[in-house]
Amino acid sequence: MTSSELWTRATADRYDAEESEMSSAAVLGPTLDFLAELAGDGRALEFAVGTGRVGVPLRERGVPVVGIELSEHMAAVLRRKIDEEMLPVAIGDMAAAVVPGEFTLVYLVYNTISNLLTQDEQVECFRNAARHLVPGGRFVIELGVPPLRFLPPGQVAVPFDVSERHLGFDTFDLVEQVLVSHHLTRDGEDGRYRRGGSRHRYAWPAELDLMARIAGLELERRVADWDGAPFTQDSRKHISVWRKPA
Repeated sequence: MTSSELWTRATADRYDAEESEMSSAAVLGPTLDFLAELAGDGRALEFAVGTGRVGVPLRERGVPVVGIELSEHMAAVLRRKIDEEMLPVAIGDMAAAVVPGEFTLVYLVYNTISNLLTQDEQVECFRNAARHLVPGGRFVIELGVPPLRFLPPGQVAVPFDVSERHLGFDTFDLVEQVLVSHHLTRDGEDGRYRRGGSRHRYAWPAELDLMARIAGLELERRVADWDGAPFTQDSRKHISVWRKPA
């Protein structure tokens, strides 16, 4: 069993509403352009397809998409949007589940590789991507850069959102390389807040490159966002593309 925390039905049912900004045209447009170009005339496999935020519109662009998803509840939300024939989904662990066929593109977006809480599982995720790729195919990951530069000595918490309806901050275990994202979200108008949290294993870009090498993949490109901005020491996230040698 993967170390990823299993998303519940309640979380799945409210996921799209809470992530509406990430589903906007401003966010999805460049994401879909980037992925569709890499997929070309081939098939795409999305690890942790979730509710189909990316997979469904990518399929609507004409790219055949298959998904792997650990949470049956998340997959059930996706299934309300598109049928199995149009976007097949295998329920399983993205580090181990195998689906039929080969793909020109495997992708894993929105920090989701960090749901795997051990280095070994993250390495296996790379190996699983390589297993599904045709020679010359690409594996794409979107992942935040650990914001450890914001931590003065003795501090273990970094806020990432302070808004009217939500307070979010991460706490870090610097030895185990694990962070916990804490959320206080106001539901309704009675002033009450719902508390939630999730654990993640953060990894530096260089560590991911080594995982890729172990899996037989080569770094082809790294940029700071889906629009292709240069990746620098001040970038807060990266889009990395590794290629399976032909």
